[in-house]
Amino acid sequence: MKKKTLATLFLPVLAAAMLLGACATPAPAAQAEINLVDGLERTVALDAPAQKIVTLSPPLTEILYAIGAGDQVIGRDSFSDYPEAALALPDIGGGYSEYDLETILSLEPDLVITGSINTPELVQSLQDLGLTVYYLGNPSDLDGTLAAIQTLGQLSGRADEAQTLVDALSARIAAVDEALAGTSDIPSVYYELDASDPAKPYTPGPGTYYSNLIARAGGQNVGDAMEAEWAQISLENLLVADPHYIVLGDANWGVTPESLNERAGWEALTAVKQGNIIPFDDDLLARFGPRQVDGLEALAKLLHPDLFE
Repeated sequence: MKKKTLATLFLPVLAAAMLLGACATPAPAAQAEINLVDGLERTVALDAPAQKIVTLSPPLTEILYAIGAGDQVIGRDSFSDYPEAALALPDIGGGYSEYDLETILSLEPDLVITGSINTPELVQSLQDLGLTVYYLGNPSDLDGTLAAIQTLGQLSGRADEAQTLVDALSARIAAVDEALAGTSDIPSVYYELDASDPAKPYTPGPGTYYSNLIARAGGQNVGDAMEAEWAQISLENLLVADPHYIVLGDANWGVTPESLNERAGWEALTAVKQGNIIPFDDDLLARFGPRQVDGLEALAKLLHPDLFE
């Protein structure tokens, strides 16, 4: 019998090792650099998905939590109160230029995400501090909201989770569309934003996400007859429009059907006569994100209860 050499003794071991190496799970590939154009037409580059994010607008905070990136948010504006877990984050102020830039800088974020309530000047100020800033403007419709969710998924490395959420929301939107398909009953809706001056309350005008959501829910926004996107409407204009429904988006600020009934001249409106004055959680429409679909469903059921029994 031939004497086995050291090499021949180790050949089986070497072959087995090579086979095991081929079957082993490969190491995850490095995250590719992200380059996205933001709402100010700026190309924002990240070496990898952001892991330390500061948000300066409530919808941004809400969406990041909804796609599983809540642990990556390290600071939020004062108005980011949903979900409740966000309240435990450092508060960096809020309201146009009322942000604590020193606190933001001290958090050492790898990305600051701003929204339409933030000015280009604020974005520039943050950039001047050496921070990477992405500006995401307000979508005007649900398609824009879904796109915003996907964008935040890319920025945070949660693209798969964002797509899963978008697919679920799209199915719910489609269900509303299907239920309303073919209906010829399109009730008119006066949506109240702010009645600090009850003689000329604010209502959303044409082209706003409010108007688009009301239409998607099977209604007609009386504010579409106004010229401005955010318009003050007179009692005379309301009497001409004579809406079927009055939706109180300012219910969060204490406006009630009872207080509206006390306004001089409003008793002549059909919605008031029929008791169709509905308090509504304005956050469901004003804050783009997953809860806008909750708002769509709630509005559709309000305007067409027989179709959503």
